[in-house]
Amino acid sequence: MSTLKNKTLFITGASRGIGKEIALKAAKDGANIVVAAKTTEAHPKLPGTIYSAAEEIEAAGGKALPLVVDVREEETVAAAMRKAVETFGGIDILVNNASAINLTGTLDVEMKRFDLMHQINFRGTFLCSKLAVPHLKNAENPHVLNLAPPISTNSRWYAPHLAYSMAKFGMSFCVLGMAEEFSRDNIAFNALWPRTAIATAAVQNHLGGDATIKLSRTPAIMADAAYEIFKRPSAECSGNFFIDDEVLGEAGVTDLRQYQVDPSLDVNQLIPDFFIDV
Repeated sequence: MSTLKNKTLFITGASRGIGKEIALKAAKDGANIVVAAKTTEAHPKLPGTIYSAAEEIEAAGGKALPLVVDVREEETVAAAMRKAVETFGGIDILVNNASAINLTGTLDVEMKRFDLMHQINFRGTFLCSKLAVPHLKNAENPHVLNLAPPISTNSRWYAPHLAYSMAKFGMSFCVLGMAEEFSRDNIAFNALWPRTAIATAAVQNHLGGDATIKLSRTPAIMADAAYEIFKRPSAECSGNFFIDDEVLGEAGVTDLRQYQVDPSLDVNQLIPDFFIDV
């Protein structure tokens, strides 16, 4: 498939960051985007709402359906997917992007933070995937993409922030299991993760502010990688744990400086993301 024109993407957490960037990339092809997120009013530290994202998507050439969706609420998700099908005729791609982060150790993490991460990251991904599958079975080239890391048993990724790691790897296990479970339906389940830190509000707020942002890549690298995955035949591309720069390398993109917040930096100066064993 060479274009996402008229394809419908249901993207959780699409009001900002990587989710919105994936939406804008698809919108340039003329795709339909369901902006499934909670934010209806901008926050000082979290700019962007489902409505402002929808405006940007339509300005980029796509069609947008902004819906207030909390991925922890089963009926809300189910209703949003029914509305997507009613509006656009179906769902072709699900992007499980919504995520919560808290990088505290076992003794310090509050259980309400533990619950939030597991409800949004792990349970939310499972729920959205479960409810999307009946619709994806009717799609020509159905894809589910989880923004989740390659599965690892390296204790360095668990010990400092076990609660968060379990929640993120839960999203990865959804890929591992569902890719096989729904292989007969030719629904692709894949994960995508960045090689380096990505300049998002989450990184700014949790990982060092402007200094970290300068040593990061922009969300565009994840969007371009996701776009390349969506164009692959779903029957032949499932169960993979993709890294953004590897996907782009396979697509013939060799100059990645275009994605750096500060293009003058050497690639070795960029901050590696979590969960990448090098």
